Amino acid sequence: MRLRPRQKLFVERSLAALGPRDNTLGIAPTGAGKTIMLSAVTGERIGGSAAKACVLAHRDELTAQNRDKFARVNPDVTTSVLDASTKSWGGQVTFAMVPTLAREANLAAMPRLDLLVIDEAHHAAADSYRRIIDHVRDANPEARIFGVTATPNRGDRKGLRAVFDNVADQVRLGELIASGHLVPPRTFVIDVGVQDKLNAVRKTASDFDMSEVAEIMDRAPITDEVVRNWQEKAADRPTVVFCSTVAHAGHVAEAFNATGIPTGLIHGDLPGEERRNILSAFAKGEIRVITNVAVLTEGWDHPPTSCVVLLRPSSYKSTMIQMVGRGLRTIDPADHPGVVKTDCVVLDFGSSSLTHGTLEQDVHLDGKTGNGEAPSKTCPSCHADIPLATCECPICGEALVEPEDATSDGNPNGALSDFLMTEIDLLERSSFAWVDLFGTEDALLATGFVAWGGVFWLDGLWYAIGGTRGAQPQLLGIGERSVCLAQADDWLNDHETDESAFKTRGWLIQPATEKQLKYLSPEARSDFGLTRYRASALMTFGFNKRAIRQLILSAAPTAREAA
Repeated sequence: MRLRPRQKLFVERSLAALGPRDNTLGIAPTGAGKTIMLSAVTGERIGGSAAKACVLAHRDELTAQNRDKFARVNPDVTTSVLDASTKSWGGQVTFAMVPTLAREANLAAMPRLDLLVIDEAHHAAADSYRRIIDHVRDANPEARIFGVTATPNRGDRKGLRAVFDNVADQVRLGELIASGHLVPPRTFVIDVGVQDKLNAVRKTASDFDMSEVAEIMDRAPITDEVVRNWQEKAADRPTVVFCSTVAHAGHVAEAFNATGIPTGLIHGDLPGEERRNILSAFAKGEIRVITNVAVLTEGWDHPPTSCVVLLRPSSYKSTMIQMVGRGLRTIDPADHPGVVKTDCVVLDFGSSSLTHGTLEQDVHLDGKTGNGEAPSKTCPSCHADIPLATCECPICGEALVEPEDATSDGNPNGALSDFLMTEIDLLERSSFAWVDLFGTEDALLATGFVAWGGVFWLDGLWYAIGGTRGAQPQLLGIGERSVCLAQADDWLNDHETDESAFKTRGWLIQPATEKQLKYLSPEARSDFGLTRYRASALMTFGFNKRAIRQLILSAAPTAREAA
């Protein structure tokens, strides 16, 4: 498989940081391909040597997922597993469960490591992680510690400083939205007359005092406005609501249910089985709205979710991004047939968007993501080296931009405009050339040695289709052009190699072969500038035209709008 251009840059910057330093942290939100990048860094760091590495995770499913994806990126590197049932260091890279490895007997059996990789690295300050890290460093002072996380700031402002003193790279939500790997948010700040009161709420060590927030927000007139605005702007969208307290979440759920909108409540004290039943009902569409209190900010994703309601402020921008991120995942038609999602509506009844700025304002696409090491600066609070464009220190959470600067683009009515950003055009950034099949820009196709991907427009929607040699084509996505291009490009990256991309690029200057011409239409054969690559794309489309048409027509009439 191949890495996306932005993934390659993340890997390059992480490796560059691990050269002179003994640690670095990489930040990558949902949609960035965090496990793929983690695997590539590990493989590049130890490949071609006798070095040994360990990849830590805190859940069984993450350990299995990491090992599977690592094998796809590094097929020649041996792996082993250390968990409750298996304890082996036989591979060059061992995938370990933190609760198991942190036990004294298992630490004693750990071999000398050259690289320790920590997935979900915001947990690295916990005692169990620190025991493992200290043991690795005691055995080998030259060992490198590499962490990856989507959420570095988790309450304790200095929590990660003891492990990480720099950030190698930070992939931003805005980059992934612009490249089509997440859907864009449409943010509305709805002023219900409490913003001044919310701005006066005192802060605790980790966030605003939520009991004070509840006194302001947990009032029937405000809750009625929440339901009314949801019905006006996001009716029938699968929705997650973030509240201040359990009582607040309960009252909001009651108000939705009283209006005939099936709603569930999730909170930290809910029994596990009951929580799973509610989430299952939400996934099945039996309930439309879920209210929660700081439970669904991490570790939960339901891609059809296309509305997020903020009924609480957040002192950390990263917390706001986590909440909004629950609604930004794109749809895989294989997992959610008939669902079309083109954006996510964000209804902010508090002050988070005005305090921190919209997600798109914290994005820099004007050359700051070029090749080489990320331009850096030093956090004035914890003195960590962090990317230059960072507005909140990923290590300690220090705000590096005044709130007034973040609100300059708001309009007098307090409603932020729709998401505006220049699209990163995958036609230019892709490692594969995209052919405009008919010269009308409504059918584009790229091909490799064993796979091909295409995007096709019909009745206002784009459809991504992918195929491989000897197999039937399949629907990859439905929605905006950028999202479908990203899905088709990722299909090619999954099935092709760097070598095949390089060789097919070479076809761009080679004339079509006589064998190819036999399979093409008279019109195509009369094109004296026809290249081998364009001929291959036209042939691929011709051979699969019927299947492509059938996939699109079968999906279009039954598509159930989630947007």
